[in-house]
Amino acid sequence: MEWQPDEQGLQQVLQLLKDSQSPDTATQRAVQEKLEQLNQFPDFNNYLIFVLTSLKSEDEPTRSLSGLILKNNVKAHYQNFPPLVADFIKRECLNNIGDPSPLIRATIGILITTIASKGELQTWPELLPQLCNLLNSEDYNTCEGSFGALQKICEDSSELLDSDALNRPLNIMIPKFLQFFKHCSPKIRSHAIACVNQFISSRAQALMDHIDTFIESLFALAGDEDCEVRKNVCRALVMLLEVRIDRLIPHMHSIIQYMLQRTQDPDENVSLEACEFWLTLAEQPVCKEALSGHLVQLIPILVNGMKYSEIDIILLKGDVEEEDDTVPDSEQDIKPRFHKSRTVTLQHEGGEGEEGEDHDDDDDDDDTLSDWNLRKCSAAALDVLANVFRDELLPHLLPLLKGLLFHPDWVVKESGILVLGAIAEGCMQGMVPYLPELMPHLIQCLCDKKALVRSIACWTLSRYAHWVVSQPPDSHLKPLMTELLKRILDGNKRVQEAACSAFATLEEEACTELVPYLSFILDTLVFAFGKYQHKNLLILYDAIGTLADSVGHHLNQPEYIEKLMPPLIAKWNELKDEDKDLFPLLECLSSVATALQSGFLPYCEPVYQRCVTLVQKTLAQAMMYSQQPDQYEAPDKDFMIVALDLLSGLAEGLGGHVDQLVSRSNIMTLLFQCMQDTMPEVRQSSFALLGDLTKACFPHVKPCIAEFMPILGTNLNPEFISVCNNATWAIGEICMQMGVEMQPYVSLVLNQLVEIINRPNTPKTLLENTGTSHLFPAITIGRLGYVCPQEVAPMLQQFIRPWCTSLRNIRDNEEKDSAFRGICMMIGVNPGGVVQDFIFFCDAVASWVSPKDDLRDMFYKILHGFKDQVGEENWQQFSEQFPPQLKERLSACYGV
Repeated sequence: MEWQPDEQGLQQVLQLLKDSQSPDTATQRAVQEKLEQLNQFPDFNNYLIFVLTSLKSEDEPTRSLSGLILKNNVKAHYQNFPPLVADFIKRECLNNIGDPSPLIRATIGILITTIASKGELQTWPELLPQLCNLLNSEDYNTCEGSFGALQKICEDSSELLDSDALNRPLNIMIPKFLQFFKHCSPKIRSHAIACVNQFISSRAQALMDHIDTFIESLFALAGDEDCEVRKNVCRALVMLLEVRIDRLIPHMHSIIQYMLQRTQDPDENVSLEACEFWLTLAEQPVCKEALSGHLVQLIPILVNGMKYSEIDIILLKGDVEEEDDTVPDSEQDIKPRFHKSRTVTLQHEGGEGEEGEDHDDDDDDDDTLSDWNLRKCSAAALDVLANVFRDELLPHLLPLLKGLLFHPDWVVKESGILVLGAIAEGCMQGMVPYLPELMPHLIQCLCDKKALVRSIACWTLSRYAHWVVSQPPDSHLKPLMTELLKRILDGNKRVQEAACSAFATLEEEACTELVPYLSFILDTLVFAFGKYQHKNLLILYDAIGTLADSVGHHLNQPEYIEKLMPPLIAKWNELKDEDKDLFPLLECLSSVATALQSGFLPYCEPVYQRCVTLVQKTLAQAMMYSQQPDQYEAPDKDFMIVALDLLSGLAEGLGGHVDQLVSRSNIMTLLFQCMQDTMPEVRQSSFALLGDLTKACFPHVKPCIAEFMPILGTNLNPEFISVCNNATWAIGEICMQMGVEMQPYVSLVLNQLVEIINRPNTPKTLLENTGTSHLFPAITIGRLGYVCPQEVAPMLQQFIRPWCTSLRNIRDNEEKDSAFRGICMMIGVNPGGVVQDFIFFCDAVASWVSPKDDLRDMFYKILHGFKDQVGEENWQQFSEQFPPQLKERLSACYGV
């Protein structure tokens, strides 16, 4: 017998559904309690499916709601449904997928997908065959409903559908979907393409077997009148560009023609999908060849897409001139910030340490519309194409630019400024002749009466900051800085934000060029403190920290300290320990402490204490959480990481003065725990701090060395490159302080360091410059050899070659000095270890510009010793293989 509802039970469920549509909070709470009670009855879910599929007398919103509550129950308790209930629900779903109401069909589709995603695709073997069968139904609603459900299943379970677990149903499904590309209903055509599109990126074999049919079917739909179909066709072509460009290349000309049309589609969803095509194509090696002949059409289309749409302008209040800087920010507008854990970089590396950060990684700053839109996509596409075509782009752009930049309509003018910023990186060379004339115009745009023009001018000017700084300061730097500082105090929040980000970029480019203007800059930044709302305050901290990094010790003047420190410390005292705003403020103070050095002394005590407290609190919370996870929350370890990094900044800035702070705290005990944390970023920051404390106040570190060294040894794992680098650096610093007492610890670390330095140099990842993965191990091996030559020298032959090649590239500095002294001492102990690779040693010695006299003597002795050992004739033969430059250098400096 089929299950039938009991009338009284049915009325109770309907009443519940009616109540749950009430806006009243108390009613909502009662509904939640009632739901909890009813979920105790196994057949409650039968009532819900009955209302959804069979109770046609009820209104659609109530029936749909019943289905959505059932969906939530399936999500939460499906494994507890009695088999009879589960079967009843599945049967009802499949029997009613063709309900006349689109809302009910969609709800049933969602329900089917939710059941399927609970691992039920395996235990509901008839689902996919039945849905595929129902596609053939004469009834449109049944076909459309089944396709809707299939599309959701393809989205949710694409991997499973292409696996052996289900006997690869895609082999049947894909050809089936392809037949429906020609269906008379646009909705069905759209579903069919959307289903197949789910399998492009994963290169599903079933799709690859039919790839040519698929592409032909897409071409057949190129002129479709339905915008949803056009959007899905564009999306498919963009994905195919990444996955099967080989199949598109024969048709590339006509695809590009098609995409040029679609990028101008009246429907923004279509034009946005089509615009992605240019972004993706720019990353393919064929881009230049494929697009060369089309730039003349493409460039104006992209430029046109960079204008604000009418809706953007309304949302951004672009036409209303308003000062909004007194309006508090709504908290949900503030994006979460992520702290980048401290990475030790060598001072004066050959490559200037890290790449400059981009202070505003968005191509432009429509934060209220932070969703991707045609304007942003067009700007990004122009940016990447400028990097592919370089100055070849300019003949197509310059005639347009003139008309845009001086246009009377502010919307057009604004888009021109954005264009100028977008091409800055790729077309810089070709733009140089025009910049002396353009710069004053752009700087003038900083005073435009439209806020959106002022803010985009900030961004574009920051993209040319490098050029501005390369000119005499009075010509552009001074006027630009003066105007940007005024914009930092603009009445409009978006302009403040853009100006602050732009100024941070300018600071990084200008560095000490800013010193003459420091007083003026600080007055502005400090004034902004009192003016800014929450969100921009966070960007202001970044601008102040970057200023400190850029001018360094020049900031250490009593008048500057008196301006800058009081407002920073006031904020510091205002914020609670659990306030996330501490992150940017701590980062900022870390830069300031490093720059001010002894000038920071009067402020260091409370700052130091609080950092120690933050570390202690976080560790305590982590401990409680690990013991009773049901009672305590997991801590946010970012608090601890940022605090450790600020302590590093203090140790680096204050040097020996940090001694009395350390002696009055339990930081060494805390550091011992942090160094063993499960989270790599915590370990990374704690090793940086260990190295800084070793340099600043070794007597406090020394008693802990026996406990610390084994931990450092276990972290020499290049899988976590930054952790490994920081641990390696700390070991090197400890060596220099320990001297011969390092002996018992050499065996804990030496083998791993030799192994790391012999690894093939990893390709450039996002975080590291090429080659730095070997720098720290090389320096630390040298330092180990310097203090314990007898222990390290026997392994000389195993590392001398990669050692020499990685240290030849860095400039003369302390680290390099101690490392080379070590290598010379090891060669003294084990000269045979260097014989086979002596040419590499010669090359590394030649990389020194001006070694200290005693180091030069060490080099001299080794070179002449080797020459005397092999005899004049052999030396002649040996030095024949030197490159001419090396030969000249050695003979000039060392007479060999």
